[in-house]
Amino acid sequence: MDHEHIDEREFELINIVGAKLGSNQRDLSRHMDLSLGSINMLLRRLVAKGFIRINQLDKRKVEYILTPQGFTEKMRKSMKYTLKTISSIALIKDRLKEVLSHLYKEGERNFIVYGKSDLALLVAPVFNDISSDDIKLTYIDQLSIEQLQGTLLVCRENFDASAVDGRKYVHLLEEIASDPKWVQTNLSSV
Repeated sequence: MDHEHIDEREFELINIVGAKLGSNQRDLSRHMDLSLGSINMLLRRLVAKGFIRINQLDKRKVEYILTPQGFTEKMRKSMKYTLKTISSIALIKDRLKEVLSHLYKEGERNFIVYGKSDLALLVAPVFNDISSDDIKLTYIDQLSIEQLQGTLLVCRENFDASAVDGRKYVHLLEEIASDPKWVQTNLSSV
C-alpha cells in the first residue's frame, strides 16, 4: 500500500471532509454511496496515512478534520486533475481542428452545431484558430431537416443518423473518441 498518495475514493472522502459535508460516518456513507464498513475502512486508512485526524467531541460524537498533510495532498491531487483536464482539452481542440480544417479544405463553409455541450462551445474558437472569416456557424439544440443547409456537426450523445435524412454530418464525439492519440493518452493515465 502506498502511504504517500491517495486513491480515488480516498480523494473523494478527503474532499467531503475538507468541505465539512459529512458530520458522521452515516453522512459520509450517503455522500459517497458506500457502506458504513467501507467508510470506516477508508477513514482508518486516511488516519494511518496522516491525512485525517479524528477529534472525540463526546462519548458518541466525533469530528473528522483534514491535517495539514491531508490538505497538501488534496491540493496536489486537485492540481494534477486540473493539469490533466487542460491537457485533455488541448487534445480535443487539436482533433477538432484536424476534422474542421479537412471539411473547410473540401469547400464546406456552412456548419450547423447540434447540441449544447462543452464540446459545442469549442467549435467557434477552433474555427477562429483556422482563421476562416467566410464560415457561417449556426447553433441548434432541436433538429429539423429545414435547418440543415450545410454540414451538421453533432456535439451530443444519442444521435440517430436517420434523422438527418442522408444529409452531410460529422459526429464530433465519435471523431474524437476514434482518434488513437486521444485513446492512448487517456488510457495510459488510468
